[in-house]
Amino acid sequence: MKNPIVNVGLRLSATAARDPDGVAIAEPGGRDAQGKRRYRQITFRQLEDDSNLLADGLWSLGVTPGTRLALMVPPSIDFISLVFALFKSGAVSVLIDPGMGRKNLLRCLAEARPEGFVAIPLVHALRCLLRGRFPQSRYHLTVGRRWFWGGPTIAQLRARSLRAEFQPTATHADDPAAIIFTTGSTGPPKGTLYQHGNFDRQVVELRDFYGIQPGELDLPGFPLFGLFNCAMGVTTVLPDMDPTRPARVNPELIIEAIRDWNITQAFGSPALWNVVGRYCEDRRIQLPTLRRVLSAGAPVPPHVLQRMKAAIPADGDIHTPYGATEALPVASISATEVLGDTAAHSRQGAGTCVGRRFPGMAWQVIRIDDGPIASIDTADGLPAGEIGELIVQGPVVTQQYVTRCEANALHKIRDGAAFWHRMGDLGYLDDQDRFWFCGRKSHRVRTAQGEMYTVPCEAIFNQHPQVYRSALVGIGPVGRQRPVIVVEPWPDQRPRSAAERKTLCEELRGLARAYSHTRMIEDFLIHRAMPVDIRHNAKIFREQLAVWAAAKLGELTVP
Repeated sequence: MKNPIVNVGLRLSATAARDPDGVAIAEPGGRDAQGKRRYRQITFRQLEDDSNLLADGLWSLGVTPGTRLALMVPPSIDFISLVFALFKSGAVSVLIDPGMGRKNLLRCLAEARPEGFVAIPLVHALRCLLRGRFPQSRYHLTVGRRWFWGGPTIAQLRARSLRAEFQPTATHADDPAAIIFTTGSTGPPKGTLYQHGNFDRQVVELRDFYGIQPGELDLPGFPLFGLFNCAMGVTTVLPDMDPTRPARVNPELIIEAIRDWNITQAFGSPALWNVVGRYCEDRRIQLPTLRRVLSAGAPVPPHVLQRMKAAIPADGDIHTPYGATEALPVASISATEVLGDTAAHSRQGAGTCVGRRFPGMAWQVIRIDDGPIASIDTADGLPAGEIGELIVQGPVVTQQYVTRCEANALHKIRDGAAFWHRMGDLGYLDDQDRFWFCGRKSHRVRTAQGEMYTVPCEAIFNQHPQVYRSALVGIGPVGRQRPVIVVEPWPDQRPRSAAERKTLCEELRGLARAYSHTRMIEDFLIHRAMPVDIRHNAKIFREQLAVWAAAKLGELTVP
């Protein structure tokens, strides 16, 4: 029996046939004389035709199925059309978040060994300057004005005529589709190989779990969500924001887009919704059309859920899908369940409940092991309620890294012809088969008295009204580490003198003594702004913070 053709690009084709005149993408532009926002729009049929034309144009350059092309174009109609064109051509998209910083970005690009670049002029200029790092690169497409390098522009490809015999590449579920890099928040970024089956199943899982319907309107604060929308018949309204700086978003622009288009669904990091939620609360703003808010990338604080829930209709909800670059989505929980049930337990140090698994997922918690686990037969499964390491398996779970390949042994567990992915997250399953996240495995603090986990400890100190967020770090040799709590106060609650700092630290010390799992913590430091990942502005770089804490404690007497 022949393998069926699997390609998310064909889901766009189906949407275009069903709803040719529906708006696929709206891209913000300038403003009219009255100050009202203008939007450039493209229908599903136009997007289908454009992506076909671009795919055919890529073939005319010599691109073949499996060719690795680095796609470096900002969120736009061009970006979404090009991704679908790459799917249809059979090429492998190399997708790197520019927010990871220039050093990491260049290293990731070099490790991915791209055979070409589909990029804006600035990227091509840098590519030419650093051509020695990309010796395989020979297919070059410029999105914008071409300067001194070769290759066509996207406008020139669009000026061609589509060949009558054009047909998208007949890809299958196990064919490569993209290389997407991890954030690097707990080590060097790794290139994860996505197969066409992974993307196709992501669409199905998200659509069915959340009940997403054709004709809905979505405002995605993360560019790749625009691809899922087009595959589901949902209109994508691109937000006017820098997706690499969600904590700096202008909430007025987000609210304007929601109102202009009567947005029904929106996705953003916790940092984005923290800004928008506070703005809505301060000004008593209601968003009556917004019925489904999604937030991911890091645990979403209850205060963020509470504010956003107050801004949307009573029958709407905020959902926090849980997963990783290598496996998404894994689980989900609603704000209703968090605020009505799990948050109270989290405040007492139970961990953060990320909810129940998606129907297509399997998961289990195994005993913590810092080394490789070659076979699932040698993994030591744990009963409900016992903290261990989460492993997952399912059709959305990627099978391998194609850069930093040595990481495969540490993150993948063979199970026959398939693999389990080690999430690197610690926690436990409860009697409802919900997973309670207790922190990253690499962030646990190993003291002479036993192991301490970040999330249960930090929850105690996050209760303090002056504390925006906190971080548990360990200093000293592993096995004899000294636990330290670093707190970042709310900007308007920062201590202004040595006496105020001392008072805050004493109050935190009092909180520590009230709970058995934090009683041994004696050291507290105040940090103005913790180092966090750029993608979500939520994952704290605890490795950097531990170095900072060690230096502070070596130089200063803790208040």
